[in-house]
Amino acid sequence: MKKEGKKAPVAQKKQSFGVYMRRYWQLYVLLALPMLYLLIFKYVPMIYIQIAFKKYSIVQSVWEMPLAANHGFEYFIKAFKNRDFINALRNTLVLNLLDLLLGFPVPIIFALVLNELVFKRFKRVVQTIAYMPHFLSWVIIYGLALQIFAPSTGFLNMIITGLGFESIPFLNDSAHWVGTYIFLGIWQSFGWNSIVYLAAIAGINSELYEAASVDGAGRFKKMWHITLPGIKPTIVVLLVMNLGNILGSSFDRPFALQNNLVMDSAEVLATFVYKNGIKGLQFSLTTAVGFFQSIVCVIFLLLANWISRKLGERGIW
Repeated sequence: MKKEGKKAPVAQKKQSFGVYMRRYWQLYVLLALPMLYLLIFKYVPMIYIQIAFKKYSIVQSVWEMPLAANHGFEYFIKAFKNRDFINALRNTLVLNLLDLLLGFPVPIIFALVLNELVFKRFKRVVQTIAYMPHFLSWVIIYGLALQIFAPSTGFLNMIITGLGFESIPFLNDSAHWVGTYIFLGIWQSFGWNSIVYLAAIAGINSELYEAASVDGAGRFKKMWHITLPGIKPTIVVLLVMNLGNILGSSFDRPFALQNNLVMDSAEVLATFVYKNGIKGLQFSLTTAVGFFQSIVCVIFLLLANWISRKLGERGIW
């Protein structure tokens, strides 16, 4: 009797699983396509991480390539002895930290201000204008930057010199270039990034605002005591994800904006890998650099998630 009692729940679970799959099989078919994409384009290429530890040969498969010197760490040692790599590593950290410190709060502030706008038509117009730069490529943005910030022919410098002041080298001096780089990055992304925060604000219970109004709270107090705490979990999750990418960098933005006069501040890991790997054919060296970059990003992600959970937030898992 006991054995029959144990078999009954198992059979019931199998039956319920079969019913569940017959009802929702379409969802799993839809899920199969993105899972196949991840498998083919994200996980299968990980096999070639081995190139970082081997002497690359175009005529051999990755499994047949001989192990590099120093127990496979030859190219990691070469990278850290390379001045260009150290410079790119420093620039990547500096630019990403500045992006995080100066750029991360902007979409939050914009979403809070936008949420307080009363006129819906004006609100939609502002949202549309703020979202538009996200859809421009960095080549187009650099063309606009030249028209505005060029030393002699730029619109802004023409106004400055017209007022009797000296032109500012926004694109030709390293310190000014960094400021221009950060400003253009914030301008291009803040509207699009605010969508997540606006969605989080929309999910806050409206009764909280009504109760605060009854208690005599103004707009600023509602924003500070209701809206901000309501979107705090979203802020923490996005902050953790941004910290996880602190050593990562997109290729198109620095590559489009850099020039020979500011390479000491504009060279980042993505452009270093392109110039030495794709153009210089140093595949083992640049694979080692990419592998190091990924490991550091994972460490930062795990650390940031651990800190957020210790502080009582959910984190990303």
